[in-house]
Amino acid sequence: MGTMDKARALSLIALLVAGCASAPSIQPTPVDSPSVPPATGTPGLSTPGSSPSATVEPTPTAEPGATAYAALDGLLVDASAANRLPLAVMIDDNVLARPQSGFNAASIVYQAPADGGEDRYMLVFQERDAADVGPVRSGRPYFVYWAAEYRAGFAHYGGDEKTRLKVIPSVAGKLMYDLDALAGSSRAFHRISSRDAPHNAYTSTADLYATSARRGAPDAMVAGLATRPFKDDAPLADRPAKGSITVPYNRGATGYTYDPATNSYLRSVAGKAQNDAADGKRVVARNVVVLFMALSIDPESEAGYNRPVLAQIGKGTAWVFRDGTVVKGTWRKDDKGALTRFFDASGAEVSLNRGSIFIQVVPTGTKVTFSAPG
Repeated sequence: MGTMDKARALSLIALLVAGCASAPSIQPTPVDSPSVPPATGTPGLSTPGSSPSATVEPTPTAEPGATAYAALDGLLVDASAANRLPLAVMIDDNVLARPQSGFNAASIVYQAPADGGEDRYMLVFQERDAADVGPVRSGRPYFVYWAAEYRAGFAHYGGDEKTRLKVIPSVAGKLMYDLDALAGSSRAFHRISSRDAPHNAYTSTADLYATSARRGAPDAMVAGLATRPFKDDAPLADRPAKGSITVPYNRGATGYTYDPATNSYLRSVAGKAQNDAADGKRVVARNVVVLFMALSIDPESEAGYNRPVLAQIGKGTAWVFRDGTVVKGTWRKDDKGALTRFFDASGAEVSLNRGSIFIQVVPTGTKVTFSAPG
């Protein structure tokens, strides 16, 4: 090969090498996933089709910015929080405990009768955090079994004898994680000086998650649990112009005023707007569910007490309010750890709007009034 030919060949090779070095690498096209699945097993907790000692699979790490539908309330949220371990916290509703903190961060809120003519709340958190939650009070058996529906960490300040000595020991490590301020979880709780005991015990979701991790709880919700169906909002043109709900309790009725613009229910207690003391904002529900349950006095109550019992396992009447309308049907809970589900008159499961669910539990025969098309 002559000198000129060799020079041309070397130049061609140099150009080819340079082109390969500067060519952009091909990246896979991102694909949005509707959800990030939680761990397929959880130590000490029962999952469908697995034993309590099932091996825990690592929870997939969500890509930055990925979103998923939250398991408890159906909201589209950061995927890292969509299947987080639920936390169920017992909340005081004595008049001295108002206004309480944490409502606007909760996915699900329960209100139900308690002893002494009072009622109590249970706030269930998942994808949102709250720096202040309280005042925290003691547990009762039916709240334990509602927390068990989500295999939640159950945060409370002690409880009656039956709850502490029989109910919780029978399900802890199987259907829920016990986070009792008086039995091994005190680091998650503190008392404030601006209120008198027992209405001054508080916690935060951060402290509860740190404590639950120390006590061996997972950071993800148990896989395979039943969840409620969700739907998108009704179009604005299909929503009624107004509506209201009144649910009576001994310490003041719980009221809701429907706002068609936001498709939400503004909450009131004892005739006054309820504001969350944690953020100063009005407490708002996206769905309101009224469950009618038979109430009796527990024959196993301690001497001097009349502890209520709610017939929460079985079925009964349910009214589901969403989109400014009401669906009258039934509720059903098959066993202690089964999800309470809501069905219309035809037997079809009722889909809820994405967002917070407020569950109002009242004794059968309670006069609940409302203004809403059905």
